[in-house]
Amino acid sequence: QLQLVESGGGLVQPGGSLRLSCAASGFTLDYYTIGWFRQAPGKEREGVSCISKRGGSTNYADSVKGRFTISGDNAKNTIYLHVTSLNPEDTAVYYCAAVMTVQAMCSLYPIYDYWGQGTQVTVSS
Repeated sequence: QLQLVESGGGLVQPGGSLRLSCAASGFTLDYYTIGWFRQAPGKEREGVSCISKRGGSTNYADSVKGRFTISGDNAKNTIYLHVTSLNPEDTAVYYCAAVMTVQAMCSLYPIYDYWGQGTQVTVSS
């Protein structure tokens, strides 16, 4: 059974940092493109970052460029999203998602087949 589990969210002050994790089971992440999305209350789900299979390429939404970094650990079958310089507008539930695709470039659109349950990030003083 293919499963993605996010962790690492929490309450953080403005300017703070977190490392979000997306652990996969039932399949090898190395063959999949992985995306990170977020959804704030009353807003649509937004793609924030993605990494293509085998880490060939990465992409970031303009709103997080320079602050968020996506990376992977093949040995742990886990993708990370390091989020820094957080502000209240970053408050949302963060989801990771996976898709098997031949495309070299990853997408920030929600075209992904497998989704995790999400982890809450709250930025507040």
